[in-house]
Amino acid sequence: MATILKNLSAYDTKRVPKAKDMRFGIVVSEWNEEITKALCLGAVETLMYHKVKAKNITVKYVPGSFELTLGAQFLLDYTDVDAVICLGCVIQGETRHFDFICDAVSNGIMKLTTDYATPVVFGVLTTNSYEQAKDRSGGKHGNKGTEAAITAIKMVALQKELISKYNPS
Repeated sequence: MATILKNLSAYDTKRVPKAKDMRFGIVVSEWNEEITKALCLGAVETLMYHKVKAKNITVKYVPGSFELTLGAQFLLDYTDVDAVICLGCVIQGETRHFDFICDAVSNGIMKLTTDYATPVVFGVLTTNSYEQAKDRSGGKHGNKGTEAAITAIKMVALQKELISKYNPS
């Protein structure tokens, strides 16, 4: 319902911090690939629009949304990213599988965020239908990948600001 009132790609560019020297990891689910590729494209284009260098964007793919958490952990453990953006799409089916996957992914991403004290952004569509997913991956409601990229930039900037102000070294 909230998406109907807000376009996921709409934001005030003046309120986005400078991202030139930031480094981002993007982990993308291969499940519902048409949707997740569009989410990834939205995220990468948004990061580059805000001057993130292509060499500072690492994109990795995992089989499904359930694997996003471990993929994000790998990026946190083995690269020098400032934030990780998790992109996936889970569409409601006839069984409770949807509920278990959505719950596991959201809890896993939140746990990584707090365990690593690093922004790990939830860019996972949890929709009732394929059409709703298309609408939110570059369709009439914008692109969740764009929104996730802006969230990542803002969270990295906040962390850097607080570190420099309260923990300068």
